[in-house]
Amino acid sequence: MPSISEKGRLMPASPIRKLVPYAEAAKKRGIHVIHLNIGQPDIKTPKVALDAVRNHTVEVLAYSMTEGSEIYREKIAAYYAKKDIHVTAKDIIVTTGGSEALSFAMGSIMDTNDEIIIPEPFYANYNGFATAMGVKVVPIVSTLENNFALPPIADFEKLISEKTKAILICNPGNPTGYLYSKEEIQQLAALVKKHNLFLIADEVYREFAYEGRQHHSILQEEGLEDHAIVVDSVSKRYSMCGARIGCLVSKNKEVIQTALKFAQARLSPPTFAQIASEAALETPQSYFDEVIVEYASRRDILIAELRKLEGVKVAVPQGAFYCVVELPIADADDFAQWLLEKFEMNGNTVMVAPAGGFYATPGLGKNQIRIAYVLEKDQLVKAAQILGKALKVYNN
Repeated sequence: MPSISEKGRLMPASPIRKLVPYAEAAKKRGIHVIHLNIGQPDIKTPKVALDAVRNHTVEVLAYSMTEGSEIYREKIAAYYAKKDIHVTAKDIIVTTGGSEALSFAMGSIMDTNDEIIIPEPFYANYNGFATAMGVKVVPIVSTLENNFALPPIADFEKLISEKTKAILICNPGNPTGYLYSKEEIQQLAALVKKHNLFLIADEVYREFAYEGRQHHSILQEEGLEDHAIVVDSVSKRYSMCGARIGCLVSKNKEVIQTALKFAQARLSPPTFAQIASEAALETPQSYFDEVIVEYASRRDILIAELRKLEGVKVAVPQGAFYCVVELPIADADDFAQWLLEKFEMNGNTVMVAPAGGFYATPGLGKNQIRIAYVLEKDQLVKAAQILGKALKVYNN
């Protein structure tokens, strides 16, 4: 039988989706599964976006421009201007989700065996994108004890080699919910300029910052024009995960011209999804104000419930809608599967994402899970109660 590629063998399975068969089996047994495992908001998609698709006048569903509709890119630039981020439509390539933007970024700036430094834990698919591109992830550990703040710059410098091409951050972070301060961004900016590296920032959760904190984009840093690459998406901002529309943004013309060649190879981003995404930009600020209040309330209730559980530690998110939870167990993968296969409380169980898959360093995160607090508050309370009882049963 012909063999698959070594790259295919090395491609990691998603820690978020690998437990789906066990969840589906539980549902077939009549168990209600509370999904804490995936960042799929239950907040309604803005009506203006859905109406734009319902009321479209398209008669031929044609290819769009490779880089995305010019009108849409101009409107994205106008959206950024409101955030004190000054770019033009020519600095933007519309992509099929933030995932494609990350792949284009890595493909445009990195060769096989080049290295990218990423604070861990990080969005699990960064491992997948790097593997697909033949790029080596060099992790730098951030810890629950200090809420997953930026590791010391001196620790970054120890990891920089002749193969290092970029540093990648997610801000606010998935899975940690940590929001990098302006000072931390400035420290990274100085570092990449000193060593002539790229700084890639996944800013898809930009809108979600709590307690009045302000998100500071790497595109706001003066003198970083040649170094900064931003990955963005409509998925979380407008609760439009299924639209699969994102963008790659950089003032570095060579990066954009190179990424455009990758974009040409896949022809164009989806037309209807661009129509919806363009309309979504008309969403009033009141929508985000209400969403932020709701997520902050969900976070507070979840954290309070988790802190009631013996032996459980949890970091407090400052943005996004995830938190990393440390459990009094040895193997979160086994526990997560056990929850779906062998445990229920009054006909309910929970599905979580084992955090080991969010680390690149072997062995880290083995006793941690990621929770996405994208459910209504009563469901989060119930989920925490189920976890508490489950831990007692599992550890006996």
